[in-house]
Amino acid sequence: GLRRSEALGVRWSRINFEERYVLLDTKIVESKDDSGKFIRAVEEMKNKSSHRTLPLPEPVYDMLVEVKAKQELYRKMFRSGYSREYDDYVCVNQLGELIKPSYVTDHFHDLVRELGLRTIRFHDLRHTFATMALQNGVDVKTVSSMLGHYSAGFTLDTYAHVTTDAQLK
Repeated sequence: GLRRSEALGVRWSRINFEERYVLLDTKIVESKDDSGKFIRAVEEMKNKSSHRTLPLPEPVYDMLVEVKAKQELYRKMFRSGYSREYDDYVCVNQLGELIKPSYVTDHFHDLVRELGLRTIRFHDLRHTFATMALQNGVDVKTVSSMLGHYSAGFTLDTYAHVTTDAQLK
């Protein structure tokens, strides 16, 4: 249920592999400079509710262990050609450069099309997560906290159809 910018901002130093949780406190954003050129920026989360700690489910934990090993391999393979500027970031390419938010969006669209799925946005995965969590009995306050919403009321307003559908069953 992470926003694209939050997923790209995950840092190794914020992952506790022993207790299996991750602290979200930075994000990667992309904007245009005065010349119209796209630039990436690392930013702190804007508000208190966006700073949050989430558990690492087994598949995510396993994937992170694999990504960490690959990054170590790429560092060794590419030596001085590997950028060390973003060593603390999980989402870097094979040369150690931050992955651009637009890259995620473009390649997500390609993947959806390649798999023959109906067209959805990357952000729709966040909505799917929230909807499924609520439908499976996770309380709205917990879902709100996991999504980084400023209030459970906002979550309820956004996902009212889920709670209404549940009441009809």
